[in-house]
Amino acid sequence: MLASQIGYYSLILGLFFSILLSGYSVKDFKIKSKVINQNLLSLSFLQLFFVIISFISLILSFINSDFSNETVFNNSHTTKPLFYKISGTWGNHEGSLLLWLLVLTLFIFIFLIKSKEQPKKYRILTLLFQQIIIIGFFLFVLMTSNPFNYLFPTPKEGLGLNPILQDPALAIHPPILYLGYVGTSIIFSASLAAVTQNYVSREWAYHIKKWILVSWIFLTIGIMLGSIWAYYELGWGGFWFWDPVENVSLMPWLTLTALLHSIIVLEKRATLKSWVIILSITSFTLSMCGTFLVRSGILNSVHTFANDPSRGVFILIFLFILIILSLVIFFFYFKDNNKDLNNFFLLSKETSILINNWFMMYFLSVVLIGTVYPIFLDVIASEKISVGPPFYHKLIIPFLIPFFIFMSLGPGLKWIKSKIDNKNSLIITFIISIILSLFIIKNLTTEILYYTVLVSVAFFLFFTTLKELFTKKFNNSSQIIAHFGFSLLILSILFNSILSSEIITNMKIGKKYTYNNSEIFFKKIEEKSKSNFNSIIAHFEIKNENGKIFELKPEIRIYNQPVIITSEADIKTTLLEDKFLVMNLVKGNEYFNVRYQEKPFMIWIWISVLLISLGGLMSFFKKQYEK
Repeated sequence: MLASQIGYYSLILGLFFSILLSGYSVKDFKIKSKVINQNLLSLSFLQLFFVIISFISLILSFINSDFSNETVFNNSHTTKPLFYKISGTWGNHEGSLLLWLLVLTLFIFIFLIKSKEQPKKYRILTLLFQQIIIIGFFLFVLMTSNPFNYLFPTPKEGLGLNPILQDPALAIHPPILYLGYVGTSIIFSASLAAVTQNYVSREWAYHIKKWILVSWIFLTIGIMLGSIWAYYELGWGGFWFWDPVENVSLMPWLTLTALLHSIIVLEKRATLKSWVIILSITSFTLSMCGTFLVRSGILNSVHTFANDPSRGVFILIFLFILIILSLVIFFFYFKDNNKDLNNFFLLSKETSILINNWFMMYFLSVVLIGTVYPIFLDVIASEKISVGPPFYHKLIIPFLIPFFIFMSLGPGLKWIKSKIDNKNSLIITFIISIILSLFIIKNLTTEILYYTVLVSVAFFLFFTTLKELFTKKFNNSSQIIAHFGFSLLILSILFNSILSSEIITNMKIGKKYTYNNSEIFFKKIEEKSKSNFNSIIAHFEIKNENGKIFELKPEIRIYNQPVIITSEADIKTTLLEDKFLVMNLVKGNEYFNVRYQEKPFMIWIWISVLLISLGGLMSFFKKQYEK
């Protein structure tokens, strides 16, 4: 109870320092001095300090199972392991928003420390715009989503955390994802400040590129962790299902990717200024929209936390105010003094980046429509529809073919004006890609033409990035590794979807199921008891067509608080494929529903995303080269 009181009053003090910080920012902005007032840094630290105290207080309430705290009561239980008590702090609506607030205050404090070489008024305006966002989140937390609400009389036991959220990957997934989301707020605030001060320049681009990279890297890793969790925990047997909450994290990633490429053009050629600002505003808007959709209860997904429309209305109004503010600043203050530089030659690196951006915006439009259209249809016509993978595949996959071709050629082009070097080498590489893909595809699927073209351009992208990896200079290694990781990701996804196989059947203990010269033997089951669940562990022997036998042990878990039954897949991972088995109890009889999948190149999907992130990380730490 004491921890909750400290946490609540720390939040109020944090809000007080935010208001004080805003007032001091306005006052210092008017003072003619090149040095920022140190009081601003001190107040920013105090703001961060009290939010940290509040967050630690909530963690202690979870650790101590303080059920006088409503958030702890709704999301914890005495038998829950310590690790999940701690991760339960942000595994709910109220705690996740407090984490948002913590990262917001942390990032603006770091920004003030790391931007000492930037103009004073630009820094102060960035701080001021960020404080508008922070105060909005303080009010949101205190008015609609207080994590320190008091319960009396104090319950003896809590309701527990949703068992499918009790997973190591999901425990670290939200904080990393939020670092990506909240990073866009600094980009947003800094962009508005730069527009107001007419500071959208090459120097500003180099400065803000670091923040774009931070946000992009964390968002990439956060999406990957969520995908890994969904793969083995939900029992779907795949890495991406176009779930609405998956989509709302993908949308800002697409705009950040476009922004990361565009900021390089601004840094090199002092052009695409307006486009960079628009992408900065859009990235933050989509991050906030993701928060709105997940927190409002509008989306029907296993990922969503809240089911309170009043919270969604608050975020929607707040987001509307921020969008109007940003548009007013953009249209009234933005000046582009280098319009003559916006004429690009057809063959140049900047043109290839612009085309890359067009494709990104198209992919974003498809994902946005597929995610939002069912919501509008439900509101307008009271009709419920579900937009699934076929919609996205039909609209996105045909455009991947020209996208991969442009991506293969673009990195090899030079700035301002270029020509395609090594044409013969590229033609030979493309022909080899077609022959190789035709050889692979013709015995695997009836859609030979469709998959041959798609796999051919994927191979072409892979071979060109692989060649760059071994022939280009070290100073461009970050870009090359990220592009190579992306090409590997595309190939892994394609072969994973083409070569995957699945068996679904009902089996009794002691029975065998035979398919394609292979065999599944349901050997036995055993029962185990843990602190917060009972487990039924099945033993399956899989004999493949070569006679090799391996064992898989999927589980059915019965959690005690809340009483929920979950299915835990067992996965055998090798460099070539994953063998995935999950089972469910068929009610009313002694059969178990068994789902066995062979998923080729699954681990290469995760490795390729790590390579993409590594490329971004290398770019972040790379020293400034020729200006």
